[in-house]
Amino acid sequence: MAEPLLEIRGLTKRFGALTATDRIDLDVRDGETHAIIGPNGAGKTTLIGQLAGDLRPDAGTIRFAGHDVTGLGAPARARSGLARSFQITSIFREFSALDNVALAVQAHAGHSFRFWRPARREVALRDPARAMLERVGLGGRADVLAANLAHGEQRQLEIAMALATRPRLLLLDEPVAGMGADESQRMIRFLADLKGRQTIVLVEHDMDAVFTLADRVSVLVYGRIIATGTPEAIRENAEVRRAYLGEDALV
Repeated sequence: MAEPLLEIRGLTKRFGALTATDRIDLDVRDGETHAIIGPNGAGKTTLIGQLAGDLRPDAGTIRFAGHDVTGLGAPARARSGLARSFQITSIFREFSALDNVALAVQAHAGHSFRFWRPARREVALRDPARAMLERVGLGGRADVLAANLAHGEQRQLEIAMALATRPRLLLLDEPVAGMGADESQRMIRFLADLKGRQTIVLVEHDMDAVFTLADRVSVLVYGRIIATGTPEAIRENAEVRRAYLGEDALV
């Protein structure tokens, strides 16, 4: 079997007396969508923060694409091919949608942001940015200020910015959080279109999204992974039902 794209061993993070992630072992295969689910306070966002390099683990190792990245910070992880979207949307609200994605293209190219004014007119940045907006369904909203986009559109924009860095692994922290039913379905359709073409680690509370999108699911409870398997196996797992989802939650 091929080496996992992402390999986590013994990952532990403590905040005082609280152990947020407790000796987590996890493999993510190249090209799969791997969902992380669990109740509030289970440690999901803390786990994503450690994978992205925003939080330094107290113990354990993270290997990405065959390299130990445990000691690397977020910028170095991003350069290595890890991109993250946040639970709370993180965009430049005073810039247009196109400007936001052009900034991400610029960052991936390694240019300094002090050249931003001429870069706003740079075809080499704007053309791929416009193409990415088309890809996520925002082609017609390129010139709209990010602050004036609907909530679901802002989430799409954030993912477009992440994808513009050409990541090998996309870390998504609750991409459908706060969306209405129609917005959620649009986001799920978009992410489904990425399946097989983009490796994704998906943290999500929306079980419809999880069981539609995931190739495998890991269940995190009190900082520990209690089960990993296909969506069908997780539905039938008695320990998962007892610990998190409830007897009727996955019917």
